[in-house]
Amino acid sequence: MSTSASTRLRTAAAATAYQKQWFADLSRRAADGTPIALANADAPHEILRAMGIPYVVNQWWSSIISAKRAGQPSLSAVAARGLPDDSRQYDVLPLGAQDLPEDLAPWGGLPEPRFAIAERSGDVTHKIFEQWGRRAQTHTFLLSRTGAVPAPEGWWELTPNGWETVFGAERLDLLQGEIEGLISWLEDHTGTALDRDELRRVMALANEQAQWNRRTRDLIAAVRPLPVAVTDSIPAVMVPQWHRGTQWAVEAARSLFEEVSERVDAGVAVWRDEQRRLMWIGRGLWTDLDMYRSFQEDFGAVFVWSMYLALGADGYARYGDDPVRALAARFVGLTDLLYVPPMSSSWYVKEALTHGVDGVVHLVADDTPGAALITEALEGAGIPVLDIRANNADARSTGDVRAKIADFIRARVPARV
Repeated sequence: MSTSASTRLRTAAAATAYQKQWFADLSRRAADGTPIALANADAPHEILRAMGIPYVVNQWWSSIISAKRAGQPSLSAVAARGLPDDSRQYDVLPLGAQDLPEDLAPWGGLPEPRFAIAERSGDVTHKIFEQWGRRAQTHTFLLSRTGAVPAPEGWWELTPNGWETVFGAERLDLLQGEIEGLISWLEDHTGTALDRDELRRVMALANEQAQWNRRTRDLIAAVRPLPVAVTDSIPAVMVPQWHRGTQWAVEAARSLFEEVSERVDAGVAVWRDEQRRLMWIGRGLWTDLDMYRSFQEDFGAVFVWSMYLALGADGYARYGDDPVRALAARFVGLTDLLYVPPMSSSWYVKEALTHGVDGVVHLVADDTPGAALITEALEGAGIPVLDIRANNADARSTGDVRAKIADFIRARVPARV
């Protein structure tokens, strides 16, 4: 007989506590003069890790700003500077929050970064990071974003070792050269040389972490009913992801797998009368995390999938003798995996089928190309999809999400008999 998962994952609570303490320590170090970096999620963090430069991930900080209800004041600060507050909110929130008064700034606010590093995704990201570079203490470095090439079928099994075939030499050559440029730029600014052996160690630890994430993802996909809520798996996976390349992150990923295994063995279920399994495609709805568990009582519906654990499983493992080229392979196609069909659409279909998904909620932001093709692929596989056009970090656009999902479940996601 299964029991209800009424208590939070130990690993999720531990990760959240670790991150709060880490941020407090980072703030103290910054106050003492240690230079820190603000890095976009698609930037090669491992270089910063190997060089001993503390960094905050732009999207993680946006999630904190949103969760602490500072999103709207931050967007108002963006608008007050004469910048758009209704485009790429998830990317621009930290820029707006940087000038909030102390009583509104989450966790005391982000220390002023010395470095701001991002990829030139779309028409906007580089402009946001250029704004960071106009601040008195911050220098910006931008990497190129190249177009995707058609990915071979089942690419997720090839990328750990066969990434040259998946992404193509020309794309890898360009990003590898730009990462070398980033290394030289950081060396010039810090007076510290990159230790290539340390980078190899960081890459090896990140690969080990990815393998634990894959085990956890595969276990959750195979188990009925769902043993862990996505509101627990997201922090348990993503906090260690921002510490990728450390022994702590590896141990956190291993502990998550072990705790999920314990729950499976004990017959723990998020909802004992599970009748529908849902998949959430898109960024987390940080302003309303309770939403993910709000359909259990009325519909027996559980969200079994979010991109965070699945991306940790299939998106990061890269093996190779040259750590810089392997790192280029890690990041050159990260956006393709999430947004660019057929790479993204084939992956989402694979994940939906392996997780036994009955319906998909697809949060489509203004910077997610290929959304219609992703939905078409899922519908073609017999899986109903609800497209919601909104920004996860802007409560002005997500107020009716619960009602839309409830209507979708009633109309298109029948209960399993």
